[in-house]
Amino acid sequence: MRFYIFLIFFSLTSNLLTAQDSIPEAKPSNWASWGRVSFIFNQSAFNPEWQGGGVTNISGDIGLSYDLQFKRKKFSWDSRFITDFGLSQVKDQRYLRKTTDRIELNSILGNQINQSNWNYSTIFNFKSQYISGYEFKNVEVTNADGTTSTEQTRRETSGGFSPAYFQVGIGLLWKKSKSFNINLAPATTRLITVSSNFTDVDETDAAAVESYKPFFGVEANKTARWEVGAAVRGYNKVEVAKNIQMENILSLYSDYLDNPENIDIDFAFNLYLKVNKHISGNFAFQAIYDDNAIKGFQVRQVIGLGFKYDIGEKPKKKA
Repeated sequence: MRFYIFLIFFSLTSNLLTAQDSIPEAKPSNWASWGRVSFIFNQSAFNPEWQGGGVTNISGDIGLSYDLQFKRKKFSWDSRFITDFGLSQVKDQRYLRKTTDRIELNSILGNQINQSNWNYSTIFNFKSQYISGYEFKNVEVTNADGTTSTEQTRRETSGGFSPAYFQVGIGLLWKKSKSFNINLAPATTRLITVSSNFTDVDETDAAAVESYKPFFGVEANKTARWEVGAAVRGYNKVEVAKNIQMENILSLYSDYLDNPENIDIDFAFNLYLKVNKHISGNFAFQAIYDDNAIKGFQVRQVIGLGFKYDIGEKPKKKA
């Protein structure tokens, strides 16, 4: 855990010191929008005579990010939609595996205070996933002839849009540029919704009631959990070298009503490398700590080289 906390602190601090405006200001028309579609495909195949080791597999990931910005006088509205989905199939495995599954929308309304970098702000965040998540394991089974064999099984640990997080907060936004801002929302409410498939418990069954563990914080026979707390979100994107951009996003949340010292952490580090107009590489690292889900850090890492397509046009820099 100390390693992940150090990594988050080091990466965010280094970018605060080197932050620069890598995303230009909005067009004179007040509106600006741009996006990126990316696709990463991997495939490996080995014939039965291959002696070097390896397992035939195929996988593909598709991602979309889209930014929408509006600015008029002291009022600004910044929104970003991000989604990624990927699957892999490995020979001799019974089930498809997810490689990534995310849908997230962030939106910030700001009203500038005098001529400073500070703004009154209202934030909205939604995040979830498209399909179920599973825990896989191999078990030994006894066949009819008395022999044993290994069988792959899986247990559903989450569902499509279950959980889903909705968050709304008001506070202050410090915005140095389009690519460097910090939002403080001491008055934030969060709603977590889940499917009843994961929380239904027979209240007459004492053993079932005793063994039930809250599903992403949601109690038995309920489908939602409402929280009131404080949220902090920092965003920074810099161009570290020609055709190489580094992005850091840090989100913190504390629930006033239940163990406020247990701070939820969501840190994402992205490195984008442009090879040419349609070929790009990326490295993504994400660490999540939410003790309502699991007592420990959840870590995701992706390295890929694939095809991308830009949507729209980034706003040009002011003269």
